[in-house]
Amino acid sequence: MSLKPNSPGKGILRQLHKTQEKYFEGWVDVPAHIHHTAYRMANPPTERPQSRKEFQQLLNCLEIEPSQTVLEDKVGFGVKTGTQDDRLIAIWEAHTEYYSYQIWHIPHDKTQLLGFGPLGFSRYVFPFSPLGLQVNALDLLVTPSRIYDQEELATLLPGPQIYASKVLNEDISVATSFTPDEHGRERYLIWSPDSLVLRQKLARLIDILTTLENYTHLILVPYSAFSRAVDQVQIFEQRHLYQRTLITRELKQATHSTLQQWLEGLTHDFLEVGRLADSMRFRLSASVPYDRIVHSNTLALREHPLSYGRTLTDYVESKITGVADGYQQLLSRIHALEQDFEGTIAVLRTKVELLLQEQNLAQQDQNMKLLASVDQTTKSQAVLQHTVEGLSVIVIAYYVSGLANYVFKALEEIGWLSNYSLASGVFVPVALCLSFAIITLGRKHIHKKLFPSHPPASSSHQQNQ
Repeated sequence: MSLKPNSPGKGILRQLHKTQEKYFEGWVDVPAHIHHTAYRMANPPTERPQSRKEFQQLLNCLEIEPSQTVLEDKVGFGVKTGTQDDRLIAIWEAHTEYYSYQIWHIPHDKTQLLGFGPLGFSRYVFPFSPLGLQVNALDLLVTPSRIYDQEELATLLPGPQIYASKVLNEDISVATSFTPDEHGRERYLIWSPDSLVLRQKLARLIDILTTLENYTHLILVPYSAFSRAVDQVQIFEQRHLYQRTLITRELKQATHSTLQQWLEGLTHDFLEVGRLADSMRFRLSASVPYDRIVHSNTLALREHPLSYGRTLTDYVESKITGVADGYQQLLSRIHALEQDFEGTIAVLRTKVELLLQEQNLAQQDQNMKLLASVDQTTKSQAVLQHTVEGLSVIVIAYYVSGLANYVFKALEEIGWLSNYSLASGVFVPVALCLSFAIITLGRKHIHKKLFPSHPPASSSHQQNQ
């Protein structure tokens, strides 16, 4: 058996994942029973390849032969024929944020009555629990050549409200209650009095219904986190309003320690708001394109309401209308709150810098006064030094003259001098000169010891040569 009737070879089948309807043209038939489940991936780049390996495991567990499978990077399917020529089709698709399974049971006997619940394919059991958070689970039953009234639908579909309409501008009806049954699956009943029309439109219809369910649930998945974030943002907004009011009132008189305390509190809150912003952007950023996908598929469904039920679009729009806008408003509030914190922190940092500048200016003024005082003291010391040196010359000259007087007296006694008084008077200028010379030489000697001079540049140059 070839994988796809009416296909010349498997090379063509490698392109079938691009358009799911092309694949169904050869294999889908009615009646049919379908289980659809979607799972949200926490880390798509890592878990998407894992989901592909998971699907390979499913094909092995269902004993679907490799010749009856096609497996690409983001889509795969396999077909198995049972002992009674019933057909089992397993489909895997990986998307940006989620991946999904569809398991089709198409009985060979077209008169066989199918019912909701487990698939009736011989010995079929889904063999494992897929990874990721389950987004939705659907149980779709396709029955041709039938017409259901409101009472029959009430017995088949759980829940208080039935949503039913004709779709695709054809005599094809879809009914659901959007209420999980005892197996945790939402039931969809699809019927038409014209089997040929139903068979031709079934692939497109299933794709629209599953897409609506997947993206509606993906929009609503972060709603609980969104509600908690709204409360947290309101708390931060009120806290920051109080902080800003307090800072505005006391900023002029604030000390450095007070400013430091304010900065620490604001920085901590700013980091918390930043963490909340990153978390919410990750969870809510895709809501707008998802909302557009949902609305485009509700338009593609082209519903006409039945007399006893509301349309599927009514339910979907009641669930998601305003949700994506609310998500975006929350992100805008968080962004504005981040900017408010940044502005307040910037004001406090400017105030701190101004205080530091004032302290630096005061310190510079104090240093200038200190330098002026030191300069005055130095000048006084220089004047005092010169005065002391002048007095030292006189004192030394006095003592030298006194010593010379004794010498001159002795010379007079010996007879070498005739008048020692005259010699002593003449020696006084000589003593002054000697004293001045002694003071000058002593000062140069001390200066040379304290500040040794470098060799002249010319000498160094000659040595280098």
